[in-house]
Amino acid sequence: MLRILGSPRRLCDGLTRRDMLQAGGLSLAGLGLSDFLAAREAQASGGGDVAGFGRARQCIIVYLYGAHSQLETFDMKPDAPVEIRGTMKPIPSVLPGLDVCELLPETAKIMDRVTVVRSVTHPHPIHGVAFATTGSPATDVNMELSPHDPRHHPYFGSVVQYLDRQKQRGRGESLIPQNVALPFPFSSQRVGEVYRAGPYASYLGSQYNPTFTEYLGKATRSVEKTLRDMKIDCWDPYVACDEDSHFQLSAARQLPEMTMDRLSRRRSLLGQFDDVRREVTAGAESLALSRNQELAFSLITSSKVAEALDVRRESQATRELYGLSLFGQSCLAARRMIEAGTRLVSVFWDEYGLAGDAWDTHWNHFPRMTDQLLPSFDRGFSGLIRDLDDRGMLNDTLVCLLSDHGRTPKLNNAAGGGRDHWSQVYSLVFAGGGVPRGKVIGASDKTASTPTDRPVSPKDLLATMYHLLGIDPHTTLRDRAGQLIPLVPEGNDIVPELLA
Repeated sequence: MLRILGSPRRLCDGLTRRDMLQAGGLSLAGLGLSDFLAAREAQASGGGDVAGFGRARQCIIVYLYGAHSQLETFDMKPDAPVEIRGTMKPIPSVLPGLDVCELLPETAKIMDRVTVVRSVTHPHPIHGVAFATTGSPATDVNMELSPHDPRHHPYFGSVVQYLDRQKQRGRGESLIPQNVALPFPFSSQRVGEVYRAGPYASYLGSQYNPTFTEYLGKATRSVEKTLRDMKIDCWDPYVACDEDSHFQLSAARQLPEMTMDRLSRRRSLLGQFDDVRREVTAGAESLALSRNQELAFSLITSSKVAEALDVRRESQATRELYGLSLFGQSCLAARRMIEAGTRLVSVFWDEYGLAGDAWDTHWNHFPRMTDQLLPSFDRGFSGLIRDLDDRGMLNDTLVCLLSDHGRTPKLNNAAGGGRDHWSQVYSLVFAGGGVPRGKVIGASDKTASTPTDRPVSPKDLLATMYHLLGIDPHTTLRDRAGQLIPLVPEGNDIVPELLA
């Protein structure tokens, strides 16, 4: 930062004369006044007086797109009528009093290391990755199907990256990407509808979008997938994938004939053009281009990220611990990226091959849970928790299992039976990084329809996640219009029961 010496005379808006001179100097470096003010606001935020603040050094978000059923995972109701409880039976976990679905035998063994929140609730029973992972106070179908709707707020990982970067001004930036999303660009592997909104930086600018990976591998099993009257036979790597499966960052792709010498010469020439461009242009998009160029060059020329994403370097036993599925190997790659120095990694169980896929079980609910979903989840999620704990990484790594909403308590009459959208109550899971071990927060009624104890909103959970990562959830950012926007809507605060 350009530092100006002199008297700290204070102006009528609370800024000092020195602040204004610093801001002017920053504009020469491509940082606008709004960025300076946002950084100032972020630094002024407190939060350290509440337990657990900053306990997590890094975070892994596991997102089950489409929404898993609370009744077939962490809130089973064996005494409910069959049209509600379904056909699956509970099994005891290592945490007394907490049963889980019989298709989660490995997950049952790690429930004493996590906290389950059984009373998550909100009023929007539509798909909403953006709603569940941002400060957007509300959502609708048009927003969900429009990634660039101006009403969207920045993704959780984008905010963490942005605020971290404000603190690091002038001290250089890590060559390891700090906001990574696996296994491929969100909503890019489905057919049938437009792209969905989700993990994007909104008004922070595209330079704060997650750095997505690409999946390199093949499926080894096929499953039948249904969307209304459409049926396809799909080879789905989320079900099972080959041993050669691994990942690379999208930004690291280069043509085979692009040698390091040619790359360096191109970088030098591009740098000369950029020097001129920076003299005549300014603003967030210009800054985004420069940062993304630097990231691309660093990723291509450094082997550290490539090695971290190459899960083939792990032992066979470790890979099998996570399960040979796209979800399991993504969770393994997330652990490796955290070890390499990434601050936040998101693992999405995304739609594959067909819209209305993943955990959106309107059709063939029980066959899909049995053949397509629960076995891979069981190995991948339990493997992640166990591996982090065994390596001594769980205490400072926050793991958040998130989703859009829950599923209807009563089964529908669709082909094969199904559960539709239900946001009145559902279950999410948290572990590590300042979260208690072996705890259940909240409860639902006898049919898993409504909360009966300690209702919690997705925004409460986001506030808690920010807090655990050392970010005051009351911090404000400036949107495109210059308005101050809180990280989470007013009236939502941290959940003290979720702090160890």
